[in-house]
Amino acid sequence: MLSMNPAGPLRVGGVQLCGRNLTIAVALEPKTSSQHGRDASDKKGSTWRIFSLKELHAATNNFNYDNKLGEGGFGSVYWGQLWDGSNIAVKRLKVWSTKAEMEFAVEVEILGRVRHKNLLSLRGYCAEGQERLIVYDYMPNLSLLSHLHGQYASDSLLDWRRRMSIAIGSAEGLAYLHHFATPHIIHRDVKASNVLLDSNFDAQVADFGFAKLIPDGATHVTTRVKGTLGYLAPEYAMWGKVSESCDVYSFGILLLELLSGKKPIEKLGPGTKRTIVEWAAPLVFHGKLDELVDPKLNGKFEEEELRRVVKVATMCAQNTPENRPTMLEVVELLKGEDKESSAPAKDANGLQDPDKLKLDTVKYGDELLAADEGSESNSASGPLPAADAPPATTTTTAPSGLGPKSKEKARGR
Repeated sequence: MLSMNPAGPLRVGGVQLCGRNLTIAVALEPKTSSQHGRDASDKKGSTWRIFSLKELHAATNNFNYDNKLGEGGFGSVYWGQLWDGSNIAVKRLKVWSTKAEMEFAVEVEILGRVRHKNLLSLRGYCAEGQERLIVYDYMPNLSLLSHLHGQYASDSLLDWRRRMSIAIGSAEGLAYLHHFATPHIIHRDVKASNVLLDSNFDAQVADFGFAKLIPDGATHVTTRVKGTLGYLAPEYAMWGKVSESCDVYSFGILLLELLSGKKPIEKLGPGTKRTIVEWAAPLVFHGKLDELVDPKLNGKFEEEELRRVVKVATMCAQNTPENRPTMLEVVELLKGEDKESSAPAKDANGLQDPDKLKLDTVKYGDELLAADEGSESNSASGPLPAADAPPATTTTTAPSGLGPKSKEKARGR
């Protein structure tokens, strides 16, 4: 058992980090050992590995730059291959700090709790000296971001069928976190780079470094704002009030992004930016739904499913949390299992009834958009400008998914 933390108690092999507002414990006691590391299991019988640093150095070619998949605020992610030939992704947190230690503990805690086909699985972890590493299954098709806006955007690999599958799979993963995990879990950073794609392009929601555990009976918690600009729910961005509904809002933005191929915040010119909601709102209002569709699809989409997706995105991206559906309802709506018709209502002039289908728009402050200039990750940290933020609780920061900077050999192409 390894123990280190000059500022307070930390235990790895049983990860425990205690602070003024945070207590986390994960039982990862070794079950068996071998020359390639130690096996560990949780109380549910799920098994992962306690990797040695030497093993991960060998797997990633000493964390070679050519193996790097992506980089974020508190670390980098590398592709690696274990001695048995299996491919892995390794998140290597930067030099030890309290925030990095918290990021490590929170993510291992969350990943140790959840098991779902649409949530990225934990393969194991390593904690030696000041090194903190988390090991995941490697996703051959990288992230949704890489296919919408990254190096594979021009390949047009995301046809309509795949986009619908990604939308439903992501929704099912979030629904599990909100409704079936104990305690319930708020992801807090739902975005395209945190939706990873396996060999079949099935979605797996990833990166739980920002996640919050919600005690039974609690409707929301108040915390310092962490997340990604363009996806943040208004009540979270302005007042730090976070609930499952914040993830629902972010998912609505993600749906619009998946549908249109546009970024959540688009640069129009020097000092001018527009959110995806501002762009989509008039098209939704006037019923021009086909103009919302990514031109890369060349008009190949299912009209009924398009109406369904727009309806769900509209409901999710409401400014008032109480007006948003739950993620369980989102799954039903996307699958067409809801009792109400997904056909949008129209008024006497043939336009969309604004009371039935309308996107709320929210303006980010000029200071925030200016601070976002030149930032690829668009990450927000702390209370946003022009908002009276509440006292902060302990939070974490994490790299943004497995990133778009992969190498062809890492993809196996």
